[in-house]
Amino acid sequence: MAKKAPSPMDTIVSLCKRRGFIFQASEIYGGMGNTYDYGPLGVELKRRVKQAWWDAMVTSRRDVVGLDSAILQHPRVWEVSGHVGGFTDPMVDCKTCKGRFRADHLDQVACPMKPSKHPGECDGELTEPRSFNLMFKTNVGPLEDSSSVAYLRPETAQGIFLNFLNVMQSARLKPPFGIAQIGKSFRNEITPGNFVFRMREFEQGEMEYFVPPAENDRWYAYWREQRYRWYTDLGIRSEKLRVREHDEEELAHYSTATCDIEYEYPFGWGELEGIACR
Repeated sequence: MAKKAPSPMDTIVSLCKRRGFIFQASEIYGGMGNTYDYGPLGVELKRRVKQAWWDAMVTSRRDVVGLDSAILQHPRVWEVSGHVGGFTDPMVDCKTCKGRFRADHLDQVACPMKPSKHPGECDGELTEPRSFNLMFKTNVGPLEDSSSVAYLRPETAQGIFLNFLNVMQSARLKPPFGIAQIGKSFRNEITPGNFVFRMREFEQGEMEYFVPPAENDRWYAYWREQRYRWYTDLGIRSEKLRVREHDEEELAHYSTATCDIEYEYPFGWGELEGIACR
């Protein structure tokens, strides 16, 4: 019987480990889901991509400045922003295989017991969707009670919003202007990702551009074009890229308009970055 050829994704994962780009985190203890370590070549590649992003978004512009905000913020930040109540994914459980899946991504995963089918298409019975908050909760200080609860940030944007006035006054700026930062974010992803796509701990570059409300549409279109061009300037083929607008049901709780710049990975189309009009 002929040996089954490895999938493109398996080939990529094997190459990354063999060449020292990316390793499974805690591998000698069996690994930990959705967590990876960057090896000697991986950390250099990531550093260069980060530098290219920073050069394009901050260094080369007079209307954008940088920031490095704290990972831990006052818990009220996440309550007021809507993350405590609204930063969720709809999840369903299979009563047969005990698996847990995103209710809105069932057509993208295989049933663990019948890989040729999607969850819900087999004999397994799915529960009603339930909201699952993606933020990691921790405690600050010597006591673990409700008064010491804190969260690892799920995005870097809130640190930018908190420092809007500080930056505007100290840098002597006025809208339109932007604040950018690169830093770690954390999301308690329940469903497994595809290698380093959708991890629990990841680094993101984020820029918030503040404009008068009457100019929202013009600047939204401007940044759509600018960000798409950045990827093609990096050398990514345009046929592997697309811009996808979110419909009303897909919009995040903070957004009035959003589009994703997506790349065609071996497993299908997936988000490289999102551009949102908040």
